[in-house]
Amino acid sequence: MGKPSYLSDQVVRDSITPTKARELIRDALRGDFDPAMDPVRGNVAAGAGHFLLMPSTIGPWTGIKVLTVAPDNPSLGLERIQAFYQLFDSATLTCRAIIEANALTSLRTPATSAVAADVLAAPDASRLLIVGSGGQAIGHVRAMAEIRQLTDIALTARNRDKVAEVVAQLRAEGYPARVADSAAEAADCDIIVCATSAAEPVIADSDVKDGACVIAMGSHEPHYRELPGELMGRSLVIVEDVATALREAGDVIQAIAEGHLKQADLVPLRDLATGQVSRRTNAPNVFKGVGMSWQDLAVAIGVASAAGIDHT
Repeated sequence: MGKPSYLSDQVVRDSITPTKARELIRDALRGDFDPAMDPVRGNVAAGAGHFLLMPSTIGPWTGIKVLTVAPDNPSLGLERIQAFYQLFDSATLTCRAIIEANALTSLRTPATSAVAADVLAAPDASRLLIVGSGGQAIGHVRAMAEIRQLTDIALTARNRDKVAEVVAQLRAEGYPARVADSAAEAADCDIIVCATSAAEPVIADSDVKDGACVIAMGSHEPHYRELPGELMGRSLVIVEDVATALREAGDVIQAIAEGHLKQADLVPLRDLATGQVSRRTNAPNVFKGVGMSWQDLAVAIGVASAAGIDHT
């Protein structure tokens, strides 16, 4: 069979645009695959930290993303999280490609959010607020600009200097970005993206208008949240998979514990992508994502295809 191909982050970025990533995620949801079939994300102690293991199978392809999380790495000048993706054919489980996974993750998360936002945001949505200043904040600006004609992109975060740097980068790329005065600007925005590691809500329920689209994707831990329970309770709430959300999505788990939300209120992303559910104009529209294994695989398949790698 030969050795597996090695594909770098640069190869991933060169072969998969934000639009292509969104199409790959959307097409996976519209096919025979159901996110409820995805295995549970594994967490295994290792060395100075732990492994996160994210396997999935979509038709003829099977893959696993292996992430190492070493909390002390930043003090050593190293990345806290490092990741690689192994792509196999499903029929023989022969490894076809090893893919550097930082770019893969940076693409698939905003792409999944954009699949949801393309349905949940008003057709004429033009004002975007990003709460956060990391790589996912930048990725979500690029992804949201692919689905709507944005005339105003405001960013806010605790680190104002970092926000200013991100705004400068986005403006250099041609986006109408600026520094927001505060997260209260959500009141005037059509799309709000929360991309933080916050443990407490970063926007207020009263600042989100009916019909707005809210994306919360900053964490996959039960004790972290970016949205208040009151907002979750009055919104259409879309999740990647109900069981996964009940296990990992703090925004969902805490809103249910507080009595604002019920399990029966949660709508799977697949139902949204296949047209079974529509956005609401008389309430906010929330997508809470935690990141699932199938999303990495869907984009990895696209990377392999672009590189001429087949599963047979």
